[in-house]
Amino acid sequence: MHIKRDRYLNQLISRKENGLIKVITGIRRCGKSYLLFHIFYDHLISQGVKAEQIIDIALDDDTNAMYREPAELSRFIRSKITDKETMYYIMIDEVQYAITQEEFRNPGEIKLYDVLNGLLRLRNVDIYVTGSNSKMLSKDVMTEFRGRGDVVEVYPLSFKEYYDFVGGDKSEAYEEYALYGGMPLVISKKTDDEKIKYLSTLFTEVYFKDIIERYKIEMPDVLGELTDDLCSSIGSLTNATKIANTLQTVKNIKVASPTISRYLEYLEESFLFRCSKRYDVKGKKYFSYPSKYYCTDIGLRNVRLNLRQQEETHIMENIIYNELITRGYSVDVGVVEVYENDEAGNRHKVACEIDFVVNRGAKKYYIQSALSMSDPVKAKIELRPLLGTRDFFKKIVVSKSSMKPWTDEDGIVHLGLYDFLLNEDLINM
Repeated sequence: MHIKRDRYLNQLISRKENGLIKVITGIRRCGKSYLLFHIFYDHLISQGVKAEQIIDIALDDDTNAMYREPAELSRFIRSKITDKETMYYIMIDEVQYAITQEEFRNPGEIKLYDVLNGLLRLRNVDIYVTGSNSKMLSKDVMTEFRGRGDVVEVYPLSFKEYYDFVGGDKSEAYEEYALYGGMPLVISKKTDDEKIKYLSTLFTEVYFKDIIERYKIEMPDVLGELTDDLCSSIGSLTNATKIANTLQTVKNIKVASPTISRYLEYLEESFLFRCSKRYDVKGKKYFSYPSKYYCTDIGLRNVRLNLRQQEETHIMENIIYNELITRGYSVDVGVVEVYENDEAGNRHKVACEIDFVVNRGAKKYYIQSALSMSDPVKAKIELRPLLGTRDFFKKIVVSKSSMKPWTDEDGIVHLGLYDFLLNEDLINM
């Protein structure tokens, strides 16, 4: 099974031999190892690189456990670099297995960062590492690598990557994707039961075990309940205090909001969820709370809830959010105040929400996710916050339809969901 991941391959190609440590991050089982050890490996071979020039090692393989010790890893790698005039490509998979041991090391002992920084001093090495924890990698790269780290974040399959592989009817492919998500190995599972079991096992045997062991979680039941709450409330505003109150009221679990805040950070750092903050469009400032949380993979979310809560509106919103993040945009929840008349005819302000305020460089868009725009009353509600911005940034409504793109009399662009997901350039047209 070969699924193209051209977005990430091109990022690695553009960073090849740039003198930096390429740090490939992302949720476990999203395809980082396959990208590096197969797709990028094959690319190097196709460009004339010999197999002996590629030094690869997977630290999550128990047969390589000895190399989780940085000094042993350094000796192994350096023993493979036999010719000073030849370029070597070093690939280390799941590097957090070496990082997690560093808190137990004595001062002065060699650390993984020392190994990698030392290798960088060699002029004939190009280094790539993968890892599944953002705090240990993305956030530490600039400090530990002293500006010599270059992060590439990999996500589960986008709908386009999924559809390019499975083909067929777009609507049928989308319904399957909206149910089981884009974790690559899901596609290889033949039955619904196999897909459900695989996704469920990822939570219990991979993600939760990682978090519990890494952060020494004392209340794993709270971590589970918190995950369920976030999965259940995608697209809804929440914060640590609200979640703590809900757990106490509904589940009779008493837990302090600072503990919930820490657990939320752990879930984000493991790439299971992403937080989207609220942004005052006119005031040009962020609100401290509440925020929205979206699942990195919608299939993981659905199976975690035993496929019980299949709100099509929220699932579509989550998929659009993930698509925008995958494309490299920063995404906030927009808040804009508009004036309206109440039943008595009195005029007053109302805070309205724009699903996504999307930024990348100088480009900025407002995007609404609307399951349907066929009802004039609901359509008016969806368009009201976009019109309330009263600025000249592009405004887009994505609805679940197969209509061709069109622009209404207010300059708002209307896109069909499938076109939006399959044509990345559409929002720039």
